[in-house]
Amino acid sequence: MEKVTPFLMFQDGNAEEAMNFYISLIEDSKITSIVRYGAKEAGEEGTVMHATFSLKGQEFMCIDSNIKHQFSFTPSFSIFLTCSSDEEIENLYEKLIEGGQALMPLGDYGFSKKFGWLNDRFGVSWQLTLPL
Repeated sequence: MEKVTPFLMFQDGNAEEAMNFYISLIEDSKITSIVRYGAKEAGEEGTVMHATFSLKGQEFMCIDSNIKHQFSFTPSFSIFLTCSSDEEIENLYEKLIEGGQALMPLGDYGFSKKFGWLNDRFGVSWQLTLPL
């Protein structure tokens, strides 16, 4: 085995929008490659056939699925962020929750100084923690 990479499948043609949103929030992050569907290919022209991006050095892959599935993202798999300050966790939570859904509102649950769990507007689940 060479490596393990988390893979996100978007079904509404918004993989590129999601990647751009994520890299705008997390420093040291970037889109590393995008291959788009062309004319007369399986997916909608211009959407993401395959892309890679990194968040703080962690590589991810994603696509805009050309097949509508009966499933989407689930909170049982989430992106876990360890924050450095109160300001950072509050800022990230506020931006990620916009248009999304709180699973555990930002607060003190006893196992960290502050913790929050949410689904963002794309349906991707995030856990944010500020360690004790």
